[in-house]
Amino acid sequence: MATEEVKGLTPDEITAACKEPDPSTQEFIFQQTMYRIKDPKKSLDFYTRILGMRLFKDLHFPAMKFSLYFLGFQPNEGEMPNDPNERTFWTFNQKATLELTHNWGTENDANAAYHNGNSDPRGFGHIGINVPDVDEACKRFEELGVEFVKKPNDGKMKGLAFIKDPDGYWIEVLSANNMKKS
Repeated sequence: MATEEVKGLTPDEITAACKEPDPSTQEFIFQQTMYRIKDPKKSLDFYTRILGMRLFKDLHFPAMKFSLYFLGFQPNEGEMPNDPNERTFWTFNQKATLELTHNWGTENDANAAYHNGNSDPRGFGHIGINVPDVDEACKRFEELGVEFVKKPNDGKMKGLAFIKDPDGYWIEVLSANNMKKS
């Protein structure tokens, strides 16, 4: 029995698979990716101090013993509403936010861990951030003690990196400036 060569889609197959969006979806946005986290103090510090995100909104559900933290990239605090209800509405209208879900007590459970999708069984892979200069960003990450999966000049794909957050989730560090050079 002959084995068929494994390959990606051709340009024609891609065109055939992609359809024009239905007009009823015109106002849809990609609003969030959710990560379960073990320790919100460590994760909030990482995403704000190290990656430069801002906390948009936090929501707490005592009856169900969990909290949600919504983060994203926003130039300054003054651009976000102060009124709690307006802030919630504003948060859920932002594109590409990160939702960190903390199930209370996991920070004290030595056995609590989450699957990052990059080991078997593989699934989810990573999120990505665009930075002006990958080498400069990675130099800073290294100085701050961030764990690397791949540094910018390692492997076949040069000019991008992968780092890990406190729960082991991968974050691709890329620069659109490098993409336009390709």
